[in-house]
Amino acid sequence: MLDVSLITVMSSDGAQAISGFGLFALLAMGHFVADFGLQSDRMAVEKCPGKDHTLPWPWWLLAHSGIHAFVVTWLTGVVWLGLAEWGIHALIDYGKCRHRYGLGVDQVLHMACKVVWVLILVSLAPLGSGGLLQAFPR
Repeated sequence: MLDVSLITVMSSDGAQAISGFGLFALLAMGHFVADFGLQSDRMAVEKCPGKDHTLPWPWWLLAHSGIHAFVVTWLTGVVWLGLAEWGIHALIDYGKCRHRYGLGVDQVLHMACKVVWVLILVSLAPLGSGGLLQAFPR
């Protein structure tokens, strides 16, 4: 049986905060929405060098990675994590475009980034702060 405290916790002032597991789940869901729901077919193709026809490929890659950056920033409230996501997501997708690895490795690398973001936030959250998202100003 899953302990509900793994998902959410309540701070002393009654505001709801989220645990590391809950934040990872949100980041993973946000990733799949951004990678598959918000990425158009044109963006998926033209973000790769040599496949660009309407705009130069770096614009497509930066736009796609920027969507991921926005999702991470929105869910965590931490802009520098969003900026890190922007750069690392672009590098991972560029590697996939250059056929260094396939979709499976690409997705594992993206999920590994989400784990790293949660570990960073957990390690930086002050004790007694009431939860991860309350520990950082928005």
